[in-house]
Amino acid sequence: MASRTLVLPLLVCLAGSLAAQDQKAKAQALVKEAIAFERSNGREALLRETNQGSGRFHVKSGDDLYIFVYDLKGTCLAIGFQSQLVGVNRWNVRDPDGKYFLQEILQTGQAKGGGWVDYKYPNPKSGKIEAKTSFVEAVDGMVVGCGIYK
Repeated sequence: MASRTLVLPLLVCLAGSLAAQDQKAKAQALVKEAIAFERSNGREALLRETNQGSGRFHVKSGDDLYIFVYDLKGTCLAIGFQSQLVGVNRWNVRDPDGKYFLQEILQTGQAKGGGWVDYKYPNPKSGKIEAKTSFVEAVDGMVVGCGIYK
């Protein structure tokens, strides 16, 4: 009986871990897709496809994946959620724990091959502040990213 008590939580934990890895792969693939789109169609097309509600890189109903694009000084150029942030410089914005997450996003994005940044941010599905990790990468003087909620 004790082994059943241990197995079920282990299976639930393993399933959650696999789902998180799947979401991370989707987020990273979306960033790669957005960068390829920018290289083929140009900067303005990427920004339009991210900012428009029906755009390819805008959050879809029932989902929480979307692209965000910042210039290297911290100004939001495009975001697939919270469109009111477009044009706003967010260099000094902190998450609820006091982390200057955008500064880290920009630094990480400019590193060779980009990378992952952890912080807290509003989830479009739940409307609550949640732990998030974002994959970011630089292209043509911008940092493009997509995150998952943990």
